[in-house]
Parts: sequence; C-alpha cells; structure tokens
Amino acid sequence: MAERILIVEDEINIATPTKTYLERDGFEVTHVLSGEEGLRVMEEDAPNLVLLDLNLPGIDGLEVCRRIRATSQVPIIMLTARDDEASRVTGLEMGADDYVTKPVVTKVLAARIRAALRRVQLH
Repeated sequence: MAERILIVEDEINIATPTKTYLERDGFEVTHVLSGEEGLRVMEEDAPNLVLLDLNLPGIDGLEVCRRIRATSQVPIIMLTARDDEASRVTGLEMGADDYVTKPVVTKVLAARIRAALRRVQLH
C-alpha cells in the first residue's frame, strides 16, 4: 500500500505540482487548503507524513504542528516561504522533523519525504 501524504498548503500553484509529482512517485496524496481542514484529515485519515505550510488562513502552520504533536508522532515537514533563522528554529522546536523553504525542487522534497518515512519505519 502506498504511503499517504497530507499537504496542508493554501497556494494552489505550489500544492498542485507537488501533489502531481508525489503521486507519480508512488505516494497517495491528499491536499487541503487550511489548517482546520488539515487537522480534520489528520483525525480521519491518519496520513504517514504531513507537508505543512506555515502561512495558512485561520489556524497557522505552527499551531497545526503543535496540535498534531499533542496526539501523533507522524513526520511533519514544514514547507514554507519563511526562510529566516528564527522561523526555522521555531518550526523545528514546535515539532517539525524537517524544514524546507519555497521554492522547492520536487525531486529533493520527495527524497526528504522518503528519508523521514525511513526514520519512522526504523523505530
């Protein structure tokens, strides 16, 4: 069975090509546009990994990360335009496993996803 990835990203021009590439790479991908939707899908679908934007409408990515971490150890990769040191540190300290800045090379992102999933399988 394919690994399930949840993309929580409000920018369609980022999410659509990322989803398409990851599906071609063998992943099952769900895309939602808001933090609230992301939390709902987490409860209903229990994906194997979450790609999470920081700048979301409503509940922001840091709060989504905090809420996910309260109940799950699913790998979380922050995928965001915020590339300053403080944002990176905050994202990782809130529970993200990796922090990737936009624009992202989808091939590199897929490799980071596979690496995060391998780490989970080893434990």
